[in-house]
Amino acid sequence: MRIAILAASAAAIAFAAPAHAQDGDKSFTGPRVEGVAGWDRLDDGGTAGVAASDGFTYGVQLGYDYDLGKAVIGVEGEVADSTNKETASGVLAAGDTLSVKAGRDLYAGVRVGFKAGGSTLIYAKGGYTNARINTLYTAPATSVSAKDDLDGWRLGAGVERQISGNVYVKGEYRYSNYDKLSGYAVDIDRHQVVAGVGVRF
Repeated sequence: MRIAILAASAAAIAFAAPAHAQDGDKSFTGPRVEGVAGWDRLDDGGTAGVAASDGFTYGVQLGYDYDLGKAVIGVEGEVADSTNKETASGVLAAGDTLSVKAGRDLYAGVRVGFKAGGSTLIYAKGGYTNARINTLYTAPATSVSAKDDLDGWRLGAGVERQISGNVYVKGEYRYSNYDKLSGYAVDIDRHQVVAGVGVRF
């Protein structure tokens, strides 16, 4: 968590340099599309077979924002994947292997922000997330795979800055919590620090 906070703070400093008067007051209204990528950490405290593991997340986000002047509100959706994977041996018997890998990650939510200068937006976000966990168990005489979906919620904060024309960059930290795994109660935390590049239409 400490690493995530430090990384998010660094991103905020990098993207939220004070906007000068000559930047002008740019509008944040309209549809947008962006690519995101960054650090991904899953941690279930050892209760659901995921343990704690780090990986690389990447995805595509679509959104629509409405500029109210000093404030901006919007809706967004994201489809992402991750390299996050944990493997253990000797789980049930000698010679067996259990691999747990993060799969596709879906998100839909809203965000609210305020302008810090004409080209910079500081925002908070929240919504619903559904992540997939792919499990593979192998033993000398058998192999069993499964795909389970996690339902949860996500909160985050970030800084977005328009840099040229309709192009913008952003840095963002988000926390997700999943409490249901295919109908079973779990408590899985997910921390992500991502950077993004997008175009507003």
